[in-house]
Amino acid sequence: MSSIFTKIVNGEIPAYKIAEDDNFLAFLDVNPNAKGHTLCIPKHEINKIFDMPEELYLGLMAFSRKVAIALEKTVPCKRVGVAVVGLEVPHVHVHLIPLNNMDEMRFIDKVKLEKEEFEELAKAIALNL
Repeated sequence: MSSIFTKIVNGEIPAYKIAEDDNFLAFLDVNPNAKGHTLCIPKHEINKIFDMPEELYLGLMAFSRKVAIALEKTVPCKRVGVAVVGLEVPHVHVHLIPLNNMDEMRFIDKVKLEKEEFEELAKAIALNL
């Protein structure tokens, strides 16, 4: 069965997309730790990050870096944190989280945004790419 991220890639589920190329997609997390929490994924469904072919892994890291730089230009923060956990969805995904304190990396406290806020934020980050 396809992961929720594969369904986003295939257009079966909507997402607040930030960046996309032939191999990767970046979109806002709809259950964010902090405003601007973004997920970067390979379009090809792979469960574990270290099972990725090296070239694809390096490509994902370069893509994530580009998105993180745009994110930091858009969302006021001390830095952009990076996490790869992978337990909640069996599809490789890199979390990019604008951080002002360590609690924002804990995946416990979440922020709530309205649909319009997600849309505006996705557009603003994309403009900084």
